[in-house]
Amino acid sequence: MVGVALYEVPRKFPTTVVGSYPKIPPADEAIKKRRAGEISEEEFHELVKPAIKAVVDDQIEAGVDIISDGEQSREDMVVYFAERIEGYAPGEWTRIFDNVYFRKPVVTSRLAWKAPMAVADWEYATSVSQGRPVKAILTGPYTMVEWSFDLHYRDRREFMMEIARVIRRELDEFVARGAEYVQIDEPALSTRPWREEVELAREALEIVFKGLQAKRIVHICYGRIEKILPYLLDFPVDQFDLEFKNSNFRLLKYLKEYGYDKELGYGVIDVHSFQVETVKEIKDAIDTLMKLDIIGPEKVYVDPDCGLKRLPREIAKAKLRNMVEAARLAREEW
Repeated sequence: MVGVALYEVPRKFPTTVVGSYPKIPPADEAIKKRRAGEISEEEFHELVKPAIKAVVDDQIEAGVDIISDGEQSREDMVVYFAERIEGYAPGEWTRIFDNVYFRKPVVTSRLAWKAPMAVADWEYATSVSQGRPVKAILTGPYTMVEWSFDLHYRDRREFMMEIARVIRRELDEFVARGAEYVQIDEPALSTRPWREEVELAREALEIVFKGLQAKRIVHICYGRIEKILPYLLDFPVDQFDLEFKNSNFRLLKYLKEYGYDKELGYGVIDVHSFQVETVKEIKDAIDTLMKLDIIGPEKVYVDPDCGLKRLPREIAKAKLRNMVEAARLAREEW
């Protein structure tokens, strides 16, 4: 950005977020108006700007190094993109867990990229980030396939490779505008922890990432990550961002066992708990990883387990502040 000094991301233990943040009221209002057909797509993204600004301000105030737009436009991580990809149609309400439902989209014809889907929010967040890099975050091909109904392809591989090409087209838009960090979210991958499924996901991600001039990140959370970890090591990615805190850091021993050597998004904040982790608690978690001598501090990105959207805003901010302070202390020691 002209006139804005680039922010210097720490070499050791940079802090970041996975993506989502508690919804700020203007975003909720914009989503309702768009759903009712009262505003255009351009007007929608304009109305969401105050919410994005509030999210960016919160993350800067907390001291986070690599931030996000808080996914304020996204009511759901799959539906948001399905509504903007040619070939999808709205589906019926489907239960995810507890009383949480989403309208599972349906593929009715060949998929195609139509126009930038998430770029406008990223561009605005970047313009108000005070030089901090903003992650470009998209839902991955495996998760899009798993959480959609397919009435057109009737072949999972063909469907997945097609959506991978659409996602890559969107990523090209981000990189052309200067995105340095691109993250693909694949929460569904750990729910089917079989080698053949991981190989299918890898093939799709090769399409998504081949030749991409940016840091390539894949986020996976919960499920049986340890069962797929051995097969992830040769994925065409620079970093895996994984959940650790919620599962009491049980993945650490598997990182050591399998010789993990990529960058690691190290989840040290439980996004399902309203309890704010103390600085000491988070610092201890970082120390535990370092003492295992798996990777060096320059490869560890400290962040929450997953998105923060289900937390109250003040709790999310407090968790991020303590996380940033813990990372600062870790830099002094390691």
